[in-house]
Amino acid sequence: MKIEYDSERDLLYIWFTEVSKKSAETVTVKPGVFADFDREGKLIGIEVIDATEAVGKKIEFTLSEKYAA
Repeated sequence: MKIEYDSERDLLYIWFTEVSKKSAETVTVKPGVFADFDREGKLIGIEVIDATEAVGKKIEFTLSEKYAA
């Protein structure tokens, strides 16, 4: 796992695979939170926009069965 933060754009990205893995689909989980999946439907990472607002808050979501391992 790798965590990246871009302070200029206030974006937080959490990688669950190698950083070079490309996203085939992005799903809006909730406003400002996006999940990226590879071609096999496995979760690659999660992006949080306006991350400084989200830090310290609980971000909770459930993915549909389509993305279950």
